[in-house]
Amino acid sequence: MAGGAANGAGPGAAPDRTAFASALRAAIATSGLSLDRIQARLRARGTAVSVTALSYWQSGKRRPERPGSLSAVRVLEEILGVPAGSLLGLLPPPRPRGGARRDRAGEEPLTFDRETLQPLLDRVGAPNALNRQNQLKLVGLHDLCEIAEDGGQRSVTARAVFQAGADGQDRWLLVYTQGDAAAVPELHAVRNCRVGRAEVDETQGVLVAELLFERTVDRGDTQLIEYSLTNAGPPYPECRNTHYREFRRPVREYLLEVRFAPEAVPTRCWQYGRPNDGPPSRRRLELDGGNGVHAVALDFGPGIYGIEWE
Repeated sequence: MAGGAANGAGPGAAPDRTAFASALRAAIATSGLSLDRIQARLRARGTAVSVTALSYWQSGKRRPERPGSLSAVRVLEEILGVPAGSLLGLLPPPRPRGGARRDRAGEEPLTFDRETLQPLLDRVGAPNALNRQNQLKLVGLHDLCEIAEDGGQRSVTARAVFQAGADGQDRWLLVYTQGDAAAVPELHAVRNCRVGRAEVDETQGVLVAELLFERTVDRGDTQLIEYSLTNAGPPYPECRNTHYREFRRPVREYLLEVRFAPEAVPTRCWQYGRPNDGPPSRRRLELDGGNGVHAVALDFGPGIYGIEWE
């Protein structure tokens, strides 16, 4: 969405990585406005941007990429009194987030292709995982996604309940990505399990890891485990204003909570579902008193289920 050349570059040339931050910093200094006052003026025009995000933009730690952030830059140009497009023109096109992904959250499922997964599965000692019948059924899953002050994803804590379909089940294979190839979260075992072998594809941002149970479970038995995925920050990795799970098999109950830092509270939230064998759904959610929202899916899958916000 770049709108012209910068610093004397010819048509089509990529903007310098520091050009936007330098220009924004200079415009803010010239305006005499503090970041708090800029944030207040943005909010008055219906645009929510945290002071932390503004600070990261002008320091170069992060650049606006999402559609909402790019819209905010247009409003910033007006507030700071600079020509329209003079800041937007210094931004490169949004980074691609995978060949099949679309810009809007929830429109395109995130798939783990065999070419990416197989080398990771080989290295964790599960080369036949994609072809073998899964002997553990995911009965219930509860995700708590925490959004930091800058709007990035701080962590996800997951509590999962499995039921064994065969004797001697002692591990669950986790495959996870948060849609940003530049950041892979750190996996921690919280309860009733420990992390075994783990491998990461840094180029695709995919984590494959064993979660080893504290005890072996036999046919009909259930096992409850809890684990967390924690990102380094600030700045925290962008999550494209969404958190979702892709279910390859039906799940009896999925509870998803998203909790926002006070500086990152969104104006609107939605639940969305994209079952493989049915029509998509979308429903407005209301924030609770703890700056959070939740959604529940019953007997859902295969498909995508998540929450998005703006």
